[in-house]
Amino acid sequence: MSSLASRLSERARRHIVESHLDPQDAIDRVLDTSVEEDSSAHVQVNESQLRSDIQDRLSGFGPLQSLLDEPAIEEIWINSTSEVFVAQSGITQKLPIAIPQELLATLVEKMLRATSRRVDRSSPFVDASLPDGSRLHVVIPDITRNFWSINIRKFPSSIYSLSDLVGFRSITSQQADFLSKAVTSGKNILVSGATQAGKTTLLCALLNEVSKTHRIVTVEETFEIRVENADWVAMQTRQPNLEGVGEISLRRLVKEALRMRPGRIVVGEVREAESFDLLIALNSGLPGLCTIHANSAKDAVSKLCTLPLLAGSNISAEFVNPTVGTCIDYVVHCQMLSSGSRRVQEISQVSWDTQKSSLQVTQVKL
Repeated sequence: MSSLASRLSERARRHIVESHLDPQDAIDRVLDTSVEEDSSAHVQVNESQLRSDIQDRLSGFGPLQSLLDEPAIEEIWINSTSEVFVAQSGITQKLPIAIPQELLATLVEKMLRATSRRVDRSSPFVDASLPDGSRLHVVIPDITRNFWSINIRKFPSSIYSLSDLVGFRSITSQQADFLSKAVTSGKNILVSGATQAGKTTLLCALLNEVSKTHRIVTVEETFEIRVENADWVAMQTRQPNLEGVGEISLRRLVKEALRMRPGRIVVGEVREAESFDLLIALNSGLPGLCTIHANSAKDAVSKLCTLPLLAGSNISAEFVNPTVGTCIDYVVHCQMLSSGSRRVQEISQVSWDTQKSSLQVTQVKL
């Protein structure tokens, strides 16, 4: 049915462009015409499903649209034209569908159309946000061997609060109370964990505890963070244009955020030298939150002590380590269990021992 839907959707698209038909009228016309031309082709076809497929190809993202619409699906990834996978509750499943490479390229182009981002041989990687807030990542040959690699990370349609996470058993009520008080008192919190451990979900829940009178400025590579606060500005990075200019880095965004009168600065994920600028901001007394990939709370602190060294040869551990120890108050480490559920594994306090000149990472007993 996919070839029939593809053929009819192209006809419908021409009717919309050339005859200025409403999409539904165009679909009705091509279906009627197709039945008249070859009724045998429609004998084994579910007309409502065919109509839905054509609609998805016209206004949605083709065979991926139903996957995007399914709330239980957390992530979609494509390794080749015949290898389409999804994750539900942390469990991976391969789907019995195939998507031609030409159609995949068309869908990616459509996804990127409103983002001002591109993917081509000169820029073979791209990160972008879809209209529903999902995160798109694409890598194309010859970086990949033969096929386009596509990942779409979906996020909850609603912003979960700490009490919601308690209900999901992702966090205990004691942990939730502790973190709520830490956020409202302006503590600097680092959320750590592996991929898909629930870092961004927890970060959004923590931001829900920030006073509505505080101005929140968030910076990230692609828009993922969502905040219900009325006074909130979100910024994301930008790729260079075809001439190789116009790039806006995460470091630049952190610096710009400081000029925007933030009551709370948030970095979606610290990965490189922007960690140095974040530490400078936090060292000036500005409260902040951020996430980082790490295997434990101690590893997260060690990584945060290493990343600022990428900012320049004049940056030394003698400056970074005590700055981390005095700026970061707590590390909240998230973990995804083998069952696919997520939970807060530990909350640790960070401090700097002036007598021993060393960082102390101590698990908070709740």
